[in-house]
Amino acid sequence: MAQGSTGNVIAALASFFIPGLGQLIQGRLLIAIVMFVLAGLLWLVFMGWIIHLWSILDAALFKAS
Repeated sequence: MAQGSTGNVIAALASFFIPGLGQLIQGRLLIAIVMFVLAGLLWLVFMGWIIHLWSILDAALFKAS
């Protein structure tokens, strides 16, 4: 997928609701798990928004090789 493609927009929207879901949609299982777990752990100390934003941006800017 090219950056800004419809697939990346959908992935970014999915990550907006659940961190890591966009990466999972893109077929990147390991980073999806990492982002989901980190966001969950950091939300316990009110810092999960950092990972949440990273997840959205990563899904939106992903370029498949």
